Amino acid sequence: MKICLIAEGSYPYVVGGVSSWVQTLITSMPEHEFIIYAIGADEKDKGKFKYDLPNNLIEVREIFLNSSLNVSVKSGKRYMLKQGQKQAIKSLLVNGDGNWEEFFSLFKGRYRSINTDTVTEFITSKDLYDIVKEVCFEHFPELPFTQLYWSVRSMLLPLLSVLASPPPEADMYHSISTGYAGIVGAYSKYYYDRPFIVTEHGIYTREREEEIIKSDGIKGMMKGLWIKHFHSLSKGAYASADQVITLFNKNKEIQIEIGCPEEKIRIIPNGVKLESYSFLPQKGKEDEEFVDIGAVVRVVPIKDIKTMIQSFAIVKRAIPNSRFYILGPKDEDPDYYEECLQLVNFLDLQDIYFAGTVNVKQYIGKMDILVLSSISEGQPLVLLEGMASGKPFVSTDVGSCKELLYGLDDRFGSAGYIVPVMDYVKMARAIINLAQKPNIRIKMAENGRNRVKASYSLETFIQQYRKIYGKRGYSDGGNRISTKKVSR
Repeated sequence: MKICLIAEGSYPYVVGGVSSWVQTLITSMPEHEFIIYAIGADEKDKGKFKYDLPNNLIEVREIFLNSSLNVSVKSGKRYMLKQGQKQAIKSLLVNGDGNWEEFFSLFKGRYRSINTDTVTEFITSKDLYDIVKEVCFEHFPELPFTQLYWSVRSMLLPLLSVLASPPPEADMYHSISTGYAGIVGAYSKYYYDRPFIVTEHGIYTREREEEIIKSDGIKGMMKGLWIKHFHSLSKGAYASADQVITLFNKNKEIQIEIGCPEEKIRIIPNGVKLESYSFLPQKGKEDEEFVDIGAVVRVVPIKDIKTMIQSFAIVKRAIPNSRFYILGPKDEDPDYYEECLQLVNFLDLQDIYFAGTVNVKQYIGKMDILVLSSISEGQPLVLLEGMASGKPFVSTDVGSCKELLYGLDDRFGSAGYIVPVMDYVKMARAIINLAQKPNIRIKMAENGRNRVKASYSLETFIQQYRKIYGKRGYSDGGNRISTKKVSR
């Protein structure tokens, strides 16, 4: 079977998290061929893959949200839009809902209006101008028309860009989030009439809401319009999907609240291969005098590295022989990395190391305590990997972290401590407690490893996806599309 995985802002450009999940899924299923439909933010990242592509990954189709920004076109063009198409665009802007089949008809069929070469022409067309004018006068009379018009253009341009080209043909479509990836999956189902499933790690709409609320570039009522837009993308993906997979129950509850039919949702937790973390390099005698704290994390704002740094400033005063290792790429957001270095210097912190992209397995066995300070997560693989390594965690209360560390009425005890988001004082206290009580560290480490063994195995995770692909996909008979290897 040929499966098209649709990934937004992750694989193969970003290391860890969802990207690691995708790599594991592909390499664990050599019986299938995979296509990656990769949606990136900036064309400068084209071809800059952070992973060795598996042999059964036969194509990477790259689409970038800024691809149409610098195209020079003549504005004011007229299109022969159907009334239903106009209404679909208006509904998307006004209600946060849309008739997606009518919207998709802009890109395929008899009334197709938009392709790769005409995205910017449509954005600058007289038709869109008239639609926004009607929306403004009918629904947002208190808003300046110019402000609404430019906001709508910014809103629709990336959406139109990812839909303008025909999707790659496959037997099945699997988006790794809602948002743009989810709508591409819905469009692919519309385009080819093939099965479509969604796996949602974190809740896309919630993450976009947080970004929009904090944004200085989006003002006043425009924040609500943007939030409604991203809700619409998620609801469109949910409505089209044959099945929606989430990782834990709290996410399921939020998906239902947003508008996903409960009967479509299935929970499949992440999994790790326990044996891969059984015989890791351990501390040598020369390091036994130190308390080593580690964080396997990308240096980006959503991981809140600054809270880690501030907490370590307190830890270092209480535990002078402590060292802190931040293990993960630091080139995704150079400005943020520089801010973190400045904070380290301001606090005059010693023994804190930004190791960059490293072989994590060479480090985590040598750590005494692992830390996660994220502002938002789904079900972070780094927690499962750390627990499988026999390490206690201090983590913020995001996603399923509490469920992983404290369990869901299982027979195992706590595998670490949960602290509030951005509370570096409570994070420091939890780290200090673990540092000063090795017996508790050992017990929590044992609890975490046992919980992973019982409930979060890679074998169970892969087997469940095998069944879904087998149930939802086409057989090897007449409906299966032909496959052809491509050069990469």
